[in-house]
Amino acid sequence: MVKGIRRQGIRRGAQAAAVFCGAALVLTGCVSAGSDGGATAATASDGEVTVGIIGDQPDGGDPVDGGVLRFASYAPVRSLDPVKTQASGTTGGTELAAVYDVLVRYDAVKDEYEPRLAESLEESDDGLTWTLKLRDGITFSDGTPLDAAAVVASTERYNRLNGPDAQVFTDSVASVEAKDPSTVVYTLNQPWHQFPAMLSLGHGMIVAPSAGEGADFTPIGAGPFTVESLGQNELKLVAREDYWDGAPHLDGLSFVTIAGEKPKIDSLANGDIEMAYLRDPTYVAQAKQKFPGYLHRYSLTDQIQLNSRPGRPGADERIRQAVQYALDPEAVNQRVDGGIGDPGTEIFPEWSKWHDDAQAAPTFDPDKARALVEEAKADGAATRLTYVSVQDDRSQKYALTTEAMLENVGLTVDIDFVPTVTDMVRRLYVDHDYDIGYTALSLPDAAPYIRLYSALSSTSTNNSSGYHSEQMDALLAKIQQAPDEDAKRAAFAELQQQFTEHAPMVPMASGSNFVAWSPNVYGVTPTMDSVMLFDEAWVKK
Repeated sequence: MVKGIRRQGIRRGAQAAAVFCGAALVLTGCVSAGSDGGATAATASDGEVTVGIIGDQPDGGDPVDGGVLRFASYAPVRSLDPVKTQASGTTGGTELAAVYDVLVRYDAVKDEYEPRLAESLEESDDGLTWTLKLRDGITFSDGTPLDAAAVVASTERYNRLNGPDAQVFTDSVASVEAKDPSTVVYTLNQPWHQFPAMLSLGHGMIVAPSAGEGADFTPIGAGPFTVESLGQNELKLVAREDYWDGAPHLDGLSFVTIAGEKPKIDSLANGDIEMAYLRDPTYVAQAKQKFPGYLHRYSLTDQIQLNSRPGRPGADERIRQAVQYALDPEAVNQRVDGGIGDPGTEIFPEWSKWHDDAQAAPTFDPDKARALVEEAKADGAATRLTYVSVQDDRSQKYALTTEAMLENVGLTVDIDFVPTVTDMVRRLYVDHDYDIGYTALSLPDAAPYIRLYSALSSTSTNNSSGYHSEQMDALLAKIQQAPDEDAKRAAFAELQQQFTEHAPMVPMASGSNFVAWSPNVYGVTPTMDSVMLFDEAWVKK
């Protein structure tokens, strides 16, 4: 059950007094304190912060109104239609949430879902029904009501247009019905205790009935901001005076494009921006020493994606296995990240609650890789691979290191650099025009199933590798329906075994995303997958 906590009680924790600590303690969990005195970060058994607000930031005092907060996103957003933009921190989820808000918010430190546009969300005893109650009086920015009919219509639109993770939803949910103007009932095909995660992502970003589709689409939502302009390198949003929970403190938001993570940190230090989204381990480590912000640790932040579609070299399982055995995550970590990363071939590393010591992860074995390449080549398999990569410094190092390791075992690699993450996503996930590439599933411990399903299910249109396996599909179903954490952890161990045997992709490392902000920024509220909410954010003058 997701408790219907009063909205005011969960809004202002990020504005409370912070504990003071030296920079040396930032890396081990010195965090801001919530309004209830509780820490706003969580640590793993290794003592490192896994998720939460960290950093040395003084009490901001009372919120002040005015100003535009400038945020350097990870990648530029090309569309504000939730069916076209993945609702994650790296791919436009923060921008979408500013326009649409979300039905429920995930609190990663408490590990629970809290109502937002919803007033409450309750699970039935048999786990097959979820009942959502909407708050009274919420309107879209065009003045029309956000009621149960609008939620159903938005959900149907999202699924019909095959938005991100739509197939996870349609394969799991039998029906979505408006029982009355304020009540939506979701009836599931099978129990799924983590179903609220769907309502904190794209399905929870409700599009107004008047928004339209295709070329006629207009981003109309119930969020705290509306769109002023969307250009090639900047998205400008302005505050809504009639936002359901009160006008935002900020006058607006500006999401800007800055190529490279060092320039982002420099811009943050110079006051040219107030926030920046960082993923590169080197710059995450630097930024944590300089700025407060939100840290989120993920599994599978580095992986080598393999295209196993017919006609591609990876269609031969021996080629995929050879790639798996040829790559040494620790050596990549040393050459690319100077040894500061968290390398490993386990899907869930030791710090994850889903880690199981019984999981059989692959090991570096170049001799075995050479034998597989020779065997496949003798049978006529193609051994020349096109590696698609973004053209930033770290991705170039990663590509060149991978190329050297693969060519060491008899494979030939042609690197094809593309300008932006958006271009790479198109090559891998839309056109499927690649053989291998560096990607990240970035599995949050809260809801890893959703992304694993999208990447691995035989029926998922987001399965860029083309990997099809009835055994994998059965394992995914087992994970989804697991009655408790022990059963889910055991199912994940079976999934690791499947990875090792069939190499649908190659895990290389876990890592952290860090949303850094200037010390004068307050009131930013994180939700699922490092998406940031700005309705209570403010900048101290």
